[in-house]
Amino acid sequence: MRKIVLSLAIASVLIACNEKKSTAEVTETSKTGQTEDDFKWKTDEFADIKVIRYQIPGWDQLSLKQKELVYYLSQAGLSGRDIMWDQNYRHNLKVRRALENIFTNYKGDKNSEDWKKFDTYIKRVWFSNGIHHHYSTDKILPEFSKEYFSSLLKDTNTDLSEEIVDIIFSPTIDAKKVNLNTKKGLVKGSAANFYSPNMTEADVDAYYDKKIDKSDHTPVEYGLNSKLVKHEDGTIEEKVYKIGGMYSDALEKVVYWLEKAKTVAENDQQAKAIGLLIDYYKTGDLEKWNEFNIAWVEDTESNIDFINGFVEVYNDSKGFRGSYETIIEIKDFDLSKKMAVLSDNAQWFEDQSTILPEHKKENVVGVSYKVVNVASEAGDSSPSTPIGVNLPNNNWIRATHGSKSVSLGNIVYAYAQAGGSEILEEFAYSPEEIEREKKYGKAADKMHTALHEVIGHASGKINKGIGTPKETLKNYASTLEEARADLVGLYYLMDPKLQELGVLESIEGGKAAYDGYIRNGLMTQLFRLNLGDDIEEAHMRNRQLVAAWAFEKGQKDNVIEKVTKDGKTYFVVRDYDKLRAIFGELLKEIQRIKSEGDYEAGKNLVENYGVKVDQDIHKEVLDRTKNFQNKPYGGFINPILVPVTDDNGKITDIKVEYANNFTEQMLQYAKDYSFLPDEN
Repeated sequence: MRKIVLSLAIASVLIACNEKKSTAEVTETSKTGQTEDDFKWKTDEFADIKVIRYQIPGWDQLSLKQKELVYYLSQAGLSGRDIMWDQNYRHNLKVRRALENIFTNYKGDKNSEDWKKFDTYIKRVWFSNGIHHHYSTDKILPEFSKEYFSSLLKDTNTDLSEEIVDIIFSPTIDAKKVNLNTKKGLVKGSAANFYSPNMTEADVDAYYDKKIDKSDHTPVEYGLNSKLVKHEDGTIEEKVYKIGGMYSDALEKVVYWLEKAKTVAENDQQAKAIGLLIDYYKTGDLEKWNEFNIAWVEDTESNIDFINGFVEVYNDSKGFRGSYETIIEIKDFDLSKKMAVLSDNAQWFEDQSTILPEHKKENVVGVSYKVVNVASEAGDSSPSTPIGVNLPNNNWIRATHGSKSVSLGNIVYAYAQAGGSEILEEFAYSPEEIEREKKYGKAADKMHTALHEVIGHASGKINKGIGTPKETLKNYASTLEEARADLVGLYYLMDPKLQELGVLESIEGGKAAYDGYIRNGLMTQLFRLNLGDDIEEAHMRNRQLVAAWAFEKGQKDNVIEKVTKDGKTYFVVRDYDKLRAIFGELLKEIQRIKSEGDYEAGKNLVENYGVKVDQDIHKEVLDRTKNFQNKPYGGFINPILVPVTDDNGKITDIKVEYANNFTEQMLQYAKDYSFLPDEN
């Protein structure tokens, strides 16, 4: 469970810590000629995307054994990169390899407008791990002609079927990777490669109605690591991702590196967790996945940690199948210690919540919190990355064994170095609002994410016998869960308890967060959509749902006022205390929906408030942002970890280097980590 927004779950101390780099970090970066002053953060811009590099603070403070562990885990992660491409769409690997062959071997005019458009297209496909946009999930249509593409194929002797070429250029065939519009069919309307093309939503529902045991209090995450295939005779096969099964070639490489990582684990608990993950990939057994998650969440002592697996289900319109992802993390000791206060007080936040008493946890277990620095990412986390993560996703494991919340400190810092203030200055109503945001907004936004991940996702309980949210709330489960966690954070941002705990400087930070949330939910996030589109991405739906519901419920008391000034629209918070009460009211209702499995109420909330867009407002937003320099989406190039060996091949050190640009890294990854056949 994650909040994919530009914010981070750490307190205002991050700003001060990042303003004054440690001696160790400056020393490390200077060895590669990349000091803080001359480091190039933003390397590429194309279409609606900017590509950024990030550093690894404190790398030289790690022991050789720790560096080896990070290296092996990163290699394991990158070895599964092809899996994400294939999960996103069944033809993606074939298309990627064709595009890369053209790019590498074309000897014609590379100054022509058509070639420049091809260059942009391949970068967009690389960035999205496929031919569908990483965020909107709409197909990325080339701006060059089919005839020009055919000439490139011919000139470079690139093999690509006419069928696939037609698909690339068609605005209607497999147009949406993740379709959440039930009228188009959640399965038939989605191009993601989790179900064979002949399967329907009814097929999936019937399959899991028979398979899921709702009386099981410790269930597995059904369907997390498999593809459902419907054969001509009507039988359905579950093709499991495992060694000897689907994606075997890549998973064998993943396991090879995990086995090396296990030999340099920091402690027995970490070694146990890695061993269980290896067993899971060898067997495909989801009970092993449960065992791994329990061992992983109970490893709270390791300084090197990792996410690796088929994890988030946002790319499956039915919410069963997990996308492959990895993040390799190094603990930020100072910030983690300062922010542990949130997890230490998790029970207080639960007890003071506005949710109904019967929906509160009597004992909030094991909510660990860390600020980390990323060393490598792959799959669903790269190039576009979350900045805060809370796992595991299995509710009974979270309730019984706890969860881990991490904030990716160096990622958000890199974002900040490559960012801008155009959105704020255009859509904030007054100089006072702008000043408050500049003074308190970053810290408040980070605290909101902290509360979202550490307290929000860990709060509340489901009534016995109800089943999991993806069973009861179905395609609305992700949106409602993100809204619930957001609301937990919003409610407490205006609570003096945060000043008492020393994690937020002023109540003005809460006001800045309220201003920004309403501004984003009702207006600014719309510049990511094409005019006329509904909102389909779960996090965007969540934000509009919360903001629109609050706007409507507060109209009688003018809690949020819609103002026109100089021909421009603004949404202005007029009463922060009443808005907090409204957030608390919605939190109570969404928790009730989740606890009781009230599908109809959840559907009505999402459809009535989170999906449809005010077209006049949307057009205005697009008009006001059309000349902005800052791109709406950002993603990252990974640092390159380079082993140094002696004459006997023994590793003596591991150095950090940096790719010059996005293209360089993508071509290197294609060379080093392509392990799957074109069709799977």
